[in-house]
Amino acid sequence: MKKILFPASTIVLMSLAQATFAFSPAGQDVAYSINDEDFEGYFVSGGDDAQGSVLIVHDWDGLDDYERERADMLAEKGFDVFALDLFGEGNRPQTVEDKRAATNRLYEDRERMRALTLGGLSQARQQGAADNTVIMGYCFGGAVALEIARSYEAEDIAAYASFHGGLTTPEGQAYSSDTAPIFIAHGGADSSVSLGDVATLAGELENAEVTYEVGIYSGAPHAFSVFGSDAYHERADRRSWQAFTVWLEDML
Repeated sequence: MKKILFPASTIVLMSLAQATFAFSPAGQDVAYSINDEDFEGYFVSGGDDAQGSVLIVHDWDGLDDYERERADMLAEKGFDVFALDLFGEGNRPQTVEDKRAATNRLYEDRERMRALTLGGLSQARQQGAADNTVIMGYCFGGAVALEIARSYEAEDIAAYASFHGGLTTPEGQAYSSDTAPIFIAHGGADSSVSLGDVATLAGELENAEVTYEVGIYSGAPHAFSVFGSDAYHERADRRSWQAFTVWLEDML
């Protein structure tokens, strides 16, 4: 039998292209407004017997098919999922400069960050998402999830989760003993968020008597879970996702 050999780079490109074209969203985009500003999120139902809901906060690219695909994966496990939009409808930054500008606007105005996140939570409820909710985020979105963990206390928030997110607590903020449990997935080779930051956060949560779980995945860089990216680390993604879904089952 004649064998056709492709260069390794070609095989990778073929695989990524197949993955891209294979994804077809199961949910629907949702247009909504907060304080007369327009946003566009994404909602997918976990079914009539959904055991809880997940609010996804996007990374610095803005809401795109990565968050939609993660939402669909969670819906398949029986959770209602709403992926919110913090940048505004149509604002999906492409350059590093634009991504940095979009995130810095919110880092420098944390009141706005919190208001838009809780506005997304309200929109999730309007879409029919189950009341008992886990707020999770990726990279920038992980930092946002922890911002809400430090500032928002409500019985309907069951837990928070951050995947390769920023972990530093701003001056003047702190976790309280009433903070819902927190799950952290971190790459051991992350050059953007250090292992020292992980240790500092663990110390803060321990001192505040907050229930938490930290997974550190050797060799995994920042953004290790982003499908198709140069940073994607299959083992870390697989193992952290497995740990997170078990966590969800426990929390919800």
